[in-house]
Amino acid sequence: MYGDESVHSYIHYIINTTRKHNKDNISRTKAYLSFYLENPEIKWAFLASMVSRNAGWNMTDLHLQPFKKMLGEEERNQLFMTYERANWLIFSDAFPQLLVYKLSKELKTPLFHLLKKFHVSVFMENEWKLFWKKREQDKLMTALIINEQNVIQGPVVKQAYFQYHVFNRLPYMMQNFLRMNAVLFPTKSNHLYGAYVQGFTNVSKRIALGVRLANILYSPNVYDKSLNFAITQEHTGSRKDFEPFLSLHYPYSPMLRGLYPVIKHQDNIRKDWWKTGGFRNRWWGQPKQISLEDMKTAYYRKRDMLFAYYYIKNAISPAGD
Repeated sequence: MYGDESVHSYIHYIINTTRKHNKDNISRTKAYLSFYLENPEIKWAFLASMVSRNAGWNMTDLHLQPFKKMLGEEERNQLFMTYERANWLIFSDAFPQLLVYKLSKELKTPLFHLLKKFHVSVFMENEWKLFWKKREQDKLMTALIINEQNVIQGPVVKQAYFQYHVFNRLPYMMQNFLRMNAVLFPTKSNHLYGAYVQGFTNVSKRIALGVRLANILYSPNVYDKSLNFAITQEHTGSRKDFEPFLSLHYPYSPMLRGLYPVIKHQDNIRKDWWKTGGFRNRWWGQPKQISLEDMKTAYYRKRDMLFAYYYIKNAISPAGD
């Protein structure tokens, strides 16, 4: 239907647009949200924007005094690169899919065969074709969750560098054991929703977490509040974006773009995880009943422990702070 010239122009557009928005965590987060506002039927895009916000907050947390006291500069840089690499890799795989869908929608004809040009898994090519026919929004969202977590499994989670320097080191293992990390969905009120991250190195657990987060975000009690927050609150990477709404007065990290340069990533040849890693039917399974309990008290009790540890350690051994 379309000649080579048209196909080349589409590919050129997708490559350039993805590259433009894949510069850092701030640009990725904004791009996901902007796409969702124009295409609200692609529910994964809003989820991705909120999870990406959390990645930015985790990045700037590394410049708070408790983290600087407990971790050396090299360790903090390695943690930053873990967040950054995963954030970049997911966007580089997912955003071309969103743009192919956008073009298909504008031209009123499916162009999902183009996904091969961007090394997108055959699994997602099939899921987009099914969505075009059946319009099952939740199924596509789950498929994208399954895909993104498999996309980062080899290049990040199982990659030798990150295994040695991050996932097999004490800071990560303690954080995992104490459940210090969480994906949060703030509102512009005194409420905070989300879920704890545990067992990050296990792809099935990350998928289950993603589906659980999707169910929380799209629950009637959370969706409108979180969307209002996302639309009206600029993403800077600092928890100052939302902690004032919770009447909290913790030290704030600086804004992300004041801390980190744009990272140039190597885009190695990608293997199709669906062909090489296999698929687990249980990934389609519905999660158990979700909790919409306000996380503010429980999560910030852990933050209090973190800051208390820092103040005690600093009082005992202030040198090197």
